[in-house]
Amino acid sequence: MTSTASSTDTRQDQPAAQHPPAWRHRLRRFGWTPRPGADVRTRLVPPYAEPSPRLAVVLGLPASAMDRLTRWSAWLGPLVVALFAGVLRFWQLGSPKAVIFDETYYAKDAWALLQRGYELEWPKDINDDVLREGSAIALPEAASYVVHPPVGKYLIGLGEWMFGFTPFGWRFVTAVLGTLSVLMLCRIGRRLFRSTFLGCLAGALLAIDGLHFVMSRTALLDLIVMFFVLAAFGCLLIDRDRARARLATALPAGPDGVPRPDASIADTLRLGWRPWRIAAGVSLGLASATKWNGLYFLAAFALMAVLWDVGARRVAGARLPYLSVLKRDVFPAFLATVPVALVTYVLTWTGWILSPSNGKGGYFRDWAATSGQGGSWTWLPDWLRSMWHYEAVVLDFHKGLSSPHQYESNPWSWLVAGRPVSYFYESPAPGKDGCPADTVDKCAREVLALGTPLLWWAACFAILYALWRWLLRRDWRAGAVLCGIAAGYLPWFLYQERTIFYFYAVVFVPFLCLAVAMLVGALLGPKGSSELRRTVGAAGAGVLILLIAWNFVYFWPIYTGQAIPIDSWRARMWLDTWI
Repeated sequence: MTSTASSTDTRQDQPAAQHPPAWRHRLRRFGWTPRPGADVRTRLVPPYAEPSPRLAVVLGLPASAMDRLTRWSAWLGPLVVALFAGVLRFWQLGSPKAVIFDETYYAKDAWALLQRGYELEWPKDINDDVLREGSAIALPEAASYVVHPPVGKYLIGLGEWMFGFTPFGWRFVTAVLGTLSVLMLCRIGRRLFRSTFLGCLAGALLAIDGLHFVMSRTALLDLIVMFFVLAAFGCLLIDRDRARARLATALPAGPDGVPRPDASIADTLRLGWRPWRIAAGVSLGLASATKWNGLYFLAAFALMAVLWDVGARRVAGARLPYLSVLKRDVFPAFLATVPVALVTYVLTWTGWILSPSNGKGGYFRDWAATSGQGGSWTWLPDWLRSMWHYEAVVLDFHKGLSSPHQYESNPWSWLVAGRPVSYFYESPAPGKDGCPADTVDKCAREVLALGTPLLWWAACFAILYALWRWLLRRDWRAGAVLCGIAAGYLPWFLYQERTIFYFYAVVFVPFLCLAVAMLVGALLGPKGSSELRRTVGAAGAGVLILLIAWNFVYFWPIYTGQAIPIDSWRARMWLDTWI
């Protein structure tokens, strides 16, 4: 048994008055509360919330059946929510039968990668031929200059390989990933909040977010980035729980059987093999190999994971937790994320690397053998030097991209959905393309990349609540949610002169849904609240959720390209900037 002198917990011998500093007393007026008094093992690995005993009474179930239902709901609930999301996303997935918005780039690049291993230069006016001929269309010969890495296009090509070069084929994988991301968010929310209900609520909100829904039904890259970012976040959460459980198991128990913080263990224990961090590194490498904004998440999540280790060692009793983490955890954390992500990124270029370097392969594949001859780096492989040059040219392109576009938007407007992007629009006459024959005026068919407005507007308040929880309640869950939002949102403020679009925000939509779920949890009230408090909170939360669901249903026609009378379409244009 560890001696009293080796522990930082003075309560082993006698209770000691623990007074927070005076500045913390002054913060009470803003909502600061002292750390809860649970034992250290519970603080390291909090239990999952149990359903109220009244629920068993309402359902008429015995205790044993209620226990089984509680266990099954951990997966059954998320699977039901994901099934609902999948039905929505696969319903008439091939409609509109058109090459909409930037599908004109990625669907064709994906087909070229599938056939040749690198992108090809398609004629400008070939979209009608693609829709007519499908997989039988002739491939161009020349390589194409593209500005995004290949992973997202490979995945889009996977759907084309299974279902052909058709709208359903090139949208299939994004619909699958959109559905799986709902399932992941349910499980992530459950682990984050220790509540199956709040986890499933976060997933359900993602299922009915208009931006996520539209992006799940369109062959663009940003939803694929979101999927890998969310997967990385989930992997890091699992790693956090496992590392803290390992610390908790190593801590000694006092004479009363209650685990005690122990400075020597907390400062020196090595947390061992952490495969979930490596999985997170692979996921972040795949996100960055889809679009480069995945690199911001790599930096943010790596820092977040290290701070989680600091918090774990502090709770376990470390005297100098930052120094302990610097000695024990930082280098392994770096190896498990940054180099793993880098290797993953390079491997995704294999098709381009293996293409001919004689001018008949990928774009710039022959650079080292032609324009790049000479210099001090010729000892490196030709493919690596050509790839480095390609990446440098792409970086210059992204920094200088300022061509005006009618749907570009400033990131200041994103959270309030100020300028959505119209992916597809046509005005069919009565009796044509789904327009009712008795329509007085013409109809409108549109696919508008617009987040469910009431969800996004509620998320603005949820972000403020999360900031309060993080800064004044020291709630790590709020900090984790804010980290995901900040990594996906704040970097775009560095490029306000660049041509950027609202749909880039889909990358952090899952974290907005987590923030709203956290706000709903606060509305429901903490454990032990009075009956009146619970009733009022449940009514308020229920109204909010129902309004968000109604809002999604109301905008359904302009998310799916359904033909509606022009007056009905105008009624849905709540802001002038949506037109």
